[in-house]
Amino acid sequence: MATTFKYLVSIIFLTLVIKGSGYCNLNNINIGTTKSGRDLKGITEWNVVVTNNCSCAQSQIRLKCQGFQTVESVDPSILKIESGGICLLINGNPLKGFASQPLKQHARLSHR
Repeated sequence: MATTFKYLVSIIFLTLVIKGSGYCNLNNINIGTTKSGRDLKGITEWNVVVTNNCSCAQSQIRLKCQGFQTVESVDPSILKIESGGICLLINGNPLKGFASQPLKQHARLSHR
């Protein structure tokens, strides 16, 4: 009886773990920005952090960055500008669960 109970508890636990880890989507990706307090050529420097708020790793994260302009070049291994105003984060590699990818950019948005 005790062995059966242990198996039942184990199955329920694994079901919850598997079910809980399967609900990651783009709604779990958060983009936070704060001013760093520094300027370069009159352009405000921003601290940008992309955070995965889910337990699962997420890959192929693409951000809409149309109109995004930078004073300094962007490291393409961190943020690669693709066609159609889309940027690929960390070369499409996984952003681990509850991990963050910081970006520090001297940037401005155009008013197109």
